[in-house]
Amino acid sequence: MLVEQSRSMAAGNSYSKNYFTPRNILIYVVIGVIVYGLIYYFVMNKNTTSQAPYGDTMTEEETMTMTVSLSVQNESGEEGTAALTEADGKTTVSISLTGAPIDVEQPAHIHAGACPTPGDVVYPLTNVVNGFSETVLDVDLATLKGQLPLAVNVHKSTPEISVYVACGDLL
Repeated sequence: MLVEQSRSMAAGNSYSKNYFTPRNILIYVVIGVIVYGLIYYFVMNKNTTSQAPYGDTMTEEETMTMTVSLSVQNESGEEGTAALTEADGKTTVSISLTGAPIDVEQPAHIHAGACPTPGDVVYPLTNVVNGFSETVLDVDLATLKGQLPLAVNVHKSTPEISVYVACGDLL
């Protein structure tokens, strides 16, 4: 057997294998694409979880968010957003306004109907002060969507409750 190996090597045949045949290159490409796809999937999908208060992790299915653009009403110069975020069956309404007056309490509500002339108050919200407000409602987003049309409305002040300064429709 040693004689056969010597003859094979003398004839130019060696034990080295060619790793770059067309078949092997195809296998390398397929494996590379699979590895790249797995890396992409696991790295790029890290945004599917969000950190909740107190260190609990929630998936997108458990946390839903709706953002409402609040437009200027009655030339107030106030505009911004209302973010409605659901967690554990409750909805947190966070209002952020630019152009709001300093140290003035501005009543805010979710009204029936649509802007610019919404109807009755359905959900009272915490007054906006210095452009910010946060309220937790004991209702989920699905229930709110079932009550559409609804609008988030901010009033000028308690004495001037009939003057709207910012309004946005929930869609």
